[in-house]
Amino acid sequence: MGLARRELLLGAAGLGGAPGVLAPGLLAALGRAAAVQQAAAAPLFDISLAQWSLHRALRGGEQQHLDFARTAREQYGILAVEYVNSFFKEHATDFAYLADMKQRAADAGVKSLLIMIDGEGALAAADEAERRTAIQNHFKWIAAAAFLGCHSIRVNAAGAGTPDEQKAHAADSLHRLGELGDSYGINVIVENHGGLSSNGAWLASVMVAADHPRVGTLPDFGNFQIAGNEWYDRYKGVTELMPYARAVSAKSHEFDDQGNETRTDYRKMMQIVVAAGYKGFVGVEYEGEKHTEPEGIRLTKQLLERVRSELTSR
Repeated sequence: MGLARRELLLGAAGLGGAPGVLAPGLLAALGRAAAVQQAAAAPLFDISLAQWSLHRALRGGEQQHLDFARTAREQYGILAVEYVNSFFKEHATDFAYLADMKQRAADAGVKSLLIMIDGEGALAAADEAERRTAIQNHFKWIAAAAFLGCHSIRVNAAGAGTPDEQKAHAADSLHRLGELGDSYGINVIVENHGGLSSNGAWLASVMVAADHPRVGTLPDFGNFQIAGNEWYDRYKGVTELMPYARAVSAKSHEFDDQGNETRTDYRKMMQIVVAAGYKGFVGVEYEGEKHTEPEGIRLTKQLLERVRSELTSR
């Protein structure tokens, strides 16, 4: 007879302690059982929606930024979102506007995860004054992310100079931003986003050099074009970046008749993600042209759900 069952009988009979009171050992056993059951019920990963998936609709006026959270839930059944700063750049310090964003997400029952930051300067620039300006430009987004309830801002590690010089400059800027983020409870995470940042080994070395617990990565399945026809192996790159990952971007462009992404083997990629022990959100980020944006979002989500089910049943 197992411990929990034996103590249950003793407790019910009033033999494990005071009559009608469950024995302490039983309470602990039940707590462990509940924790195991809860862990087993939790999905391998959750799915979020990156705002860039709707960039054409947003730029064309068919989708309004303030409606993004509600759209994610009502049209796609997705309960977490990742914002892009370019769609509300003029409102970075407008806390009335940010309060409206926050309330709309809350009303829709949608969680705000992060803000992807572009166009705020090169954090690995060769010129120190330029780097300092870039750091200052990113600070307002740390405050905005904290206000919205996000866990991170996504930044870029672009710059100039030799790989070693850019690593030193990027690491210094990221460490400084990590210190700022620490005061707000916000992580500063870097995406492989072209140039040296699309070299997984280089970006992983930047993480080591930055040496701050708030600094991490956002591995993107598709952004491994270093320059021209020079591509970094995407599976190797994601493997190298996952130890530092605070978010994951499931980039998609095109799907075949079986619903599989034609450029990335999602099963292989998600095995890498899961094997790294990652338990966070995986963001749907469709940017192809063959399918409409709504179609691309749904196809990406369906593929992630199918792969999640396959990996769970193993």
